Amino acid sequence: ADIILRGYSGWNSRRALEVLDELFPKDAPMQPSLVIVYFGGNDSINPHPSGLGPHVPLQEYLENMRKIANHLKSLSDHIRLIFLTSPPINEEQMFKKLSATQSGRTNESCGIYAEALMELCEEMNIKAINLWSAIQKREDWLDVSFTDGIHLSAEGSKVVVKEILRVLREAEWKPSLHWMSLPTEYAEDSPYYPPSPDGTSTINVSYSIPRRSLQWDL
Repeated sequence: ADIILRGYSGWNSRRALEVLDELFPKDAPMQPSLVIVYFGGNDSINPHPSGLGPHVPLQEYLENMRKIANHLKSLSDHIRLIFLTSPPINEEQMFKKLSATQSGRTNESCGIYAEALMELCEEMNIKAINLWSAIQKREDWLDVSFTDGIHLSAEGSKVVVKEILRVLREAEWKPSLHWMSLPTEYAEDSPYYPPSPDGTSTINVSYSIPRRSLQWDL
């Protein structure tokens, strides 16, 4: 699978709409099989008195996400979507690490935007993951989930990976997009593979699944 990352620091749903047609043109020769959309954390920041900053009012945020979903759905009959909600934050850690630059963030606001997005996705029949709830299921989530109170640590990111894999495994999509179901490219036998124990053939390692890979599907 070819994976294209389109993560831009500090963006919100309003900014994403400005370049949506550029990033996902309808006349592209090939359209993606899966798009994972992740906005809400910056949108949910409280408004700044100056009017500047990433805040997007809740209803506008939901309308932006609806527009993003409708555009992506229009690209292909076979495209699949997963929306991720805003994650929680550790406000105490955030103030210690980032000071006043992030003073408009609250965990409560993240939760409000997360729940609203889940309701929208249910209405639109879109697979969605409530990261705000999923990350907080761990008792020590405040201690291990963030590098600075906002951005996810390795432990926090593991929750994201686990939840995405769960959706891919459980979704009744045809064809399935779970990694264990994806076809193997260039899967034919080759004389360049490792020889078998008796030396009469080779071992087709394209079908071999290293045990270490299975950790992502726990």
